[in-house]
Amino acid sequence: MLSAEVVLADGHITTASETEYPDLFWALRGGGGNFGVVTEFEFRLHPVGEILAGLMLFECDDAADVLRYFRDFIAGAPREYGGFPSWHLAPPLPIIPENRVGEPFLTVVSCWTGDHGAGAQVLQRFRDVAQPVAELIGPMPYPALNALFDGLVPRGLQHYWKAVFVKDLTDEAIAAHLEHGPRVPVLNSTMDIYPINGACHDVAADATAFGHRDATYACVIAGMWPDPADNEAHIQWVRDYYAALAPHSDPGGYVNFASADDQQQVRDNYGAGYDRLAQIKRRYDPANLFHLNQNITPATG
Repeated sequence: MLSAEVVLADGHITTASETEYPDLFWALRGGGGNFGVVTEFEFRLHPVGEILAGLMLFECDDAADVLRYFRDFIAGAPREYGGFPSWHLAPPLPIIPENRVGEPFLTVVSCWTGDHGAGAQVLQRFRDVAQPVAELIGPMPYPALNALFDGLVPRGLQHYWKAVFVKDLTDEAIAAHLEHGPRVPVLNSTMDIYPINGACHDVAADATAFGHRDATYACVIAGMWPDPADNEAHIQWVRDYYAALAPHSDPGGYVNFASADDQQQVRDNYGAGYDRLAQIKRRYDPANLFHLNQNITPATG
């Protein structure tokens, strides 16, 4: 990000960058919605042509092998690869055998931005570990991958999410995923294991307010369902999964994945830069106008 136009708590509109309001610019990159309303971002983009991407669905019985392979593979994965494992119930799509719709599967979502031949070889290694039950892999525009799951998240869903940061996908953590992942209760819900790798580690740990560049994964248990009558059961699935992962995780979770009842761990969620964020909060929003978020309390001294 090169700059951001921000409406501050006092109504002042400013542009934050490395040279203008650099403390605010630092805070915006990881500090959530605590400092103002950002109305415009300026990014440095990279050209991406047609990608090789899609998903593979694996049997629950093969999930441990696939997760262990992913753990080893992603540690040294080429920069051209981006991907993550997740748990889903199989939706009614043409690639899914009709008698398997609604069953739980470990899904590996992959994106390859380099030569498609080289990418095909990388993706074949997943099939060498276990044969997918179904897959949808092929050339596509990058925006098509971003929209791949849009049909599962229509407006009006109930939401309850929990998140953890993880340094290592240990065998014990994998066991917790194997216990709770297949219990995903509805098509809309998921559990995603997002790697924090590649270019993220080209940036110094304190260069922005994102305080967890030493983590290896950002995991999210995303509870989403249509009927409020199911709130209690679906919230319990999220909480049980979160409790099982906690012993194998670092303190805190990614703030964009946190729920309203996570305020007690807000310091851990923001990580090493929390005290600096609190000082910047005092400068730009001393009355805490922007508080309906993972809230950073303005520093008092």
